[in-house]
Amino acid sequence: MAGQAAGFPLQSEDHKTLMDIIDKLRSKGINRYVNLPQIVVCGDQSSGKSSVLQAISGMSFPTKDSLCTRFATELILRRTDESSGEKCNVSIIPGSDRSTEEKVRLKQFQYSEIPDQHDIGALVDQAREDMGVGGARGRTFCKDVLRIEISGPAQPHLTIVDLPGLFRAGNKEQSAEDAAIVQDLVRLYMQNPRTIILAVVSAQSNFALQEVTQLAREIDVRGNRTLGLITKPDTLDIGSASEVDYFDLARNMDVKFRLGWHVMRNRDFKTRDATNEERDFAEAEFFDRGIWAGLPRSQKGAASLRVRLSEVLRDQIIAQLPDVLDEIRRGIKDCTNRLEKLGTSRKTIAEQRKYLLNASHKFSLLVTEAKDGFYRDHFFGSARDDEGRRKRLRAVVQNTLADFSHNMRTNGQARQIVETVAEGKPKQVLRSKYLEEVKDLMVRTRGCELPGTYNPLIIGELFHEQCTPWRGMLRVFSDQIFEAVKFMVDAALSHILDEDTRVKLWKELISNALDQLNRQLRNKVDEILLPHENGHPITYNHYLTENVQKIRLTRFQGNLKRGLRDIGIGASDGLGIVPSNVYISKSIDQCVEAIVQHTEKDLEILSCSDAVDWMEAYYKVALKEVVDDFSKLAIEACLISKLPELFTPEMVYELSEDTVYKITAESSEKADERKFLTEKMEILSSGMTELVRLSTHHREMNGRFGCNRNICVS
Repeated sequence: MAGQAAGFPLQSEDHKTLMDIIDKLRSKGINRYVNLPQIVVCGDQSSGKSSVLQAISGMSFPTKDSLCTRFATELILRRTDESSGEKCNVSIIPGSDRSTEEKVRLKQFQYSEIPDQHDIGALVDQAREDMGVGGARGRTFCKDVLRIEISGPAQPHLTIVDLPGLFRAGNKEQSAEDAAIVQDLVRLYMQNPRTIILAVVSAQSNFALQEVTQLAREIDVRGNRTLGLITKPDTLDIGSASEVDYFDLARNMDVKFRLGWHVMRNRDFKTRDATNEERDFAEAEFFDRGIWAGLPRSQKGAASLRVRLSEVLRDQIIAQLPDVLDEIRRGIKDCTNRLEKLGTSRKTIAEQRKYLLNASHKFSLLVTEAKDGFYRDHFFGSARDDEGRRKRLRAVVQNTLADFSHNMRTNGQARQIVETVAEGKPKQVLRSKYLEEVKDLMVRTRGCELPGTYNPLIIGELFHEQCTPWRGMLRVFSDQIFEAVKFMVDAALSHILDEDTRVKLWKELISNALDQLNRQLRNKVDEILLPHENGHPITYNHYLTENVQKIRLTRFQGNLKRGLRDIGIGASDGLGIVPSNVYISKSIDQCVEAIVQHTEKDLEILSCSDAVDWMEAYYKVALKEVVDDFSKLAIEACLISKLPELFTPEMVYELSEDTVYKITAESSEKADERKFLTEKMEILSSGMTELVRLSTHHREMNGRFGCNRNICVS
């Protein structure tokens, strides 16, 4: 059975405990922050909603869905033993928009006696008066909730929320604007994903045209949490097509809901004064004849509706408990984080300075972890998402500098000197063409050097041209890293401080400090580039001569191979095999002569080639030096290593009282936010305690009745 599967037998004491805990949480206002499982009764005006409530509870409700129902009514039914008798408590739960004085006044609305003839209508009217709703009272609708608690031997364990009836056309008592207000309220309750929608449909009109069916199908598209209720089936002509249509609807053959449909007969005008027993007898007699006799008893009548709603709500509560617990935990965590940012109340200078001291200490720790690459604090989040990746400053810096090194090696040269130009490579230039340019430059810069030699300053001039892109590349990558630093610093401050304090601290201290670091970084970049852009090439690195030797050796080997191939040495027979007699048939003189043919004879071109070799060799040495200097002397020394000093306890101690006040003085909005978060935290924590107790009780019940794995609370 469903009751046993859920671990709470229907109408048992454990079932009552389950319902009481959820109602207790709702009365404390937890539903302002967390959606609780509930059943809401929705329907068009004159659909018979009030008769449904009367049939379920045994109390008479106002039957006119007009201005008297401009607020939600929470109906709480509880079964007691025979000796307890029947009890009724009526109260108002003030809405969140009420002032403190109004809340105190509305909470004084308390009635704890059974109304005369079980007519709750007079109390509803009195509640409306106290809420100030309708007529000339200034409010057409309010967020207050009328809470009606009824207990007795005949009651089920059930809590439902009755909402004002939907309507479209206005009249003298209710305007079209009122219709929109009511629809917004109904829609708000329906949109709660944990709400069971009891959609009341009157058989007096086409169900497809009734507003409640349109709303239910719009919001609960798959019909997973809607239970349809057909009222006034006795108004249908016996044997008519309309009766057959509604019968098929009741069998879930037309508009299909996971929870199905139910049918209930309402009092009519003639039987409006009938007792509850007379009503139930007349209903049973009606459903035992005609087409409705073919409907299972569990789907028709008020008595079975009570049981069905109790079962549906119980199962919904248990099924949603894990998600409710998770949502409360997330809410508590969010409150904790936000309250931690706001800190304690800080009205005095001492309290304000203490707040900044704590914040500066946390900031230094976070930034140190970020720059050292030890991402232990939960601030860093997941490295898989973009924000978590960007907070890991050391990783960002390392990866950016690796890209910088690669870009300098591949794109740092103004011109790439090659033996063969590749298509689509505009920076490449043939070596022979480049040597002609150098030759022309040597002529223009000739000094006292002998013919066939060159002015050594030409090497520096060629190098200065070749390293022209460096400044732009260093600027681009230093800006990238600085922006990464700004993001991480801002994220750390946002994690530690409330938004208002963060903005003021950034304006007073952080912005200027970062600008100063950025200026130091730019100055260091200028310092690193200065000797390469203006000075004469200087190095004592032995790699310079080694690079020159490698360049010359590579070129000599190329000339040697080309000369030998010219006289047939190295040529294959088409199969990749060189005949051995080729080497024997060529004399040494022939070989030497062939090699000489590929040796540069123009002394000026030879001088140009020599100067280019030295320039390229020096470029490689200088490139490594600049890459390392930029990484270590600029990025690390001038920027990254100084980040923990941006905001330290020592700085806070030295701040003037005016500056401390300017940064941390708390606005009334922040004081209100702290009050709100504190209240929310208390409500959520209290709710967590109750639900954990319920969870523990549920596990114990599962041991007795078995546990459905899908709804077991973990």
